[in-house]
Amino acid sequence: MSIPTGFDELIHPATRLSVVSLLAATAWADFAFVRDSLSLSDSALSKQLHTLEEAGYLEIRKEGGGRKRRTKVRLTDRGRTAFEGHVAALRAIVEGAAPTAGAGTAPPRRQHSEAAR
Repeated sequence: MSIPTGFDELIHPATRLSVVSLLAATAWADFAFVRDSLSLSDSALSKQLHTLEEAGYLEIRKEGGGRKRRTKVRLTDRGRTAFEGHVAALRAIVEGAAPTAGAGTAPPRRQHSEAAR
């Protein structure tokens, strides 16, 4: 089986896929919200965000200063397109793996009821 068009090796690892999936549902998200939603450490999330930002999939914005500094992230148009393409590719993989009627499936097991014994 060949890899479908749109499959994105950069997005595919579970942590990055989770980050992009979360961001696809919103315009902007606070770093703390993403971190807490995905149960990641600050450093683990920062590393993933940096990788996605380098690819042009994310925009990171820092607001405020001092103790009130906040980091916000969002998917870029490129990131959203890559995510949608990756989801479509995953769906194609899953649909391609669905068994066809009678191909490689075992017959259903017979159920015995207590009354029949």
